[in-house]
Amino acid sequence: MTIANASKTNNARAERMADLWYVFRRNPVTMIGAGLVLFIFLIGLLAPVIAPYPPLKQHIDLGASPPSARFLLGTDQFGQDILSRVIHGARLDLLIALGGVLISMVLGCGLGAVSGFIEGWPDELLMRLMDILQAFPRFIFAMGVAFALGPGLLTVIIATATLNIPGYARLMRGQIQSLKRSQFARAAVSIGNPAARVLFRHLLPNALGPVLVVSTLQCGWAILEAAGLSFIGLGVPVPTAEWGVMINMGLQDFLQGHWWSYAFPGIAIGLTVLGFNLLGDGLDDVLDPRRQR
Repeated sequence: MTIANASKTNNARAERMADLWYVFRRNPVTMIGAGLVLFIFLIGLLAPVIAPYPPLKQHIDLGASPPSARFLLGTDQFGQDILSRVIHGARLDLLIALGGVLISMVLGCGLGAVSGFIEGWPDELLMRLMDILQAFPRFIFAMGVAFALGPGLLTVIIATATLNIPGYARLMRGQIQSLKRSQFARAAVSIGNPAARVLFRHLLPNALGPVLVVSTLQCGWAILEAAGLSFIGLGVPVPTAEWGVMINMGLQDFLQGHWWSYAFPGIAIGLTVLGFNLLGDGLDDVLDPRRQR
């Protein structure tokens, strides 16, 4: 009987995955977004293999060279290959985005789940704290965190993570408050499940759909925020191969007309953010049956 039930469960999961893939596949815009994200991930993963040169290698006699057969995207003022730095920058920016989003998602969802489940004065206190955090302009708040901690990779991850905690907390709180009044939650309580099991076994897994959508979108925003902090000197330090740093360094040659120094890392940021946004919109359609077209 147990084997039969397990087989039925596996079949149901396989059918569900097939349905999700069908909905996902029939949206070409979403597939473009998924393709862009996958391409950027592969670029970052294989950066040491596919980059023509090390990211910090200087060709002193070829500084600020325009795109050519040898340097496909040109070189910066220090003779560093732009293409190699853009490729290595993909790895670093994806690390920042995924690290910041993962930390904020875990902390925010944990706080929101507990707050929405127990309610009362702890819920009220936590939500007022979230209000305080959200009262600050996002980038100004990130600048304050980065200034307090000092420039560095870990600083950028912490700053981007702190920005998104209130949003995840509010989203998860609303999901838990809605789900705990559903029939399956009441059934789980009525048969004697402890509160922690009801929350983490029955409610939390069913509340993760919107969280995954928001997390995908937040990856794009995290890359923009990280690039902004690095651009103003509060993020990853110069001359690290990071897209925001590259734009900062490239704009120093703006008046000399060396457009390639800042244009190509900017294009990389734009394509990556576009990919995450398109993918997030597609996941919203897949995970929310009411929006399936």
